[in-house]
Amino acid sequence: MTEVEVVTGYDALAEVYEWLISDPKLAPAEFAASFDDVLNLLPPNAHVLDCSCGTGQLAVGLAGLGMRVVATDASEAMVRRTAELSGEFGASVRTMRADWEELPDHLDDDTFDMVCCVGNSLHHAVGASGRVAALEPMSRLLRSGGRLVLTSRTWELVRSRGSRLDIGDRLVRRNGRDAIVVYRWEIAPLWEQEHHIEIAVAQVDAAGSVLVRSELLSCWPYRYEELEVELHRVGLRTEMSTFNPEAENYLVVASKV
Repeated sequence: MTEVEVVTGYDALAEVYEWLISDPKLAPAEFAASFDDVLNLLPPNAHVLDCSCGTGQLAVGLAGLGMRVVATDASEAMVRRTAELSGEFGASVRTMRADWEELPDHLDDDTFDMVCCVGNSLHHAVGASGRVAALEPMSRLLRSGGRLVLTSRTWELVRSRGSRLDIGDRLVRRNGRDAIVVYRWEIAPLWEQEHHIEIAVAQVDAAGSVLVRSELLSCWPYRYEELEVELHRVGLRTEMSTFNPEAENYLVVASKV
């Protein structure tokens, strides 16, 4: 028997998001440790904003290192799960629902030593103007010399593969339950056009029943050189980059001038 549950926004994926996180980054401490090279540059008790917190692994991991952490997300369900994870680990994390453009309504300018925008989230901003509108508040909230830490898919590589269906080649076990993860890519003809990614998590229980939660997400891809220009436009200077056109993802660290 297969049951399909349809929920709009990121709410459906919020309930199964752990199946989308790789094993090495599932534990908050290990997720935070993957950014050690950047974290070592921060002062003690650094003030950090995770503005695409998802289910909270990074935010909770940073709080466990003694940092003062604020975690925001555009999805109320993601924020709820971050708060639950914080409670589970006894971590002090301030959570709130806010999209990027709303951040200055809730937080003071020149406040944070580091702002994190990770998990391939920036592509949800609508086109070049939307990315600048998202990056500008992140820059505003940073102190002088503060750093934006951003991770991204390598869209040059994604687009070169065209529209396709990617089906996981193994069962992923989380919370005692197995699931297969499926990505369906709709690649538009032109870079500036709206693209789509449908993500489905098909959970299988011991009796063989399948529960599918899926989400059709809109995205607007960008070239790496475009991102560098847009960071500069909002007052950020690229300090470190792992961009490789043949790698799946990359990290950019940009400091506030």
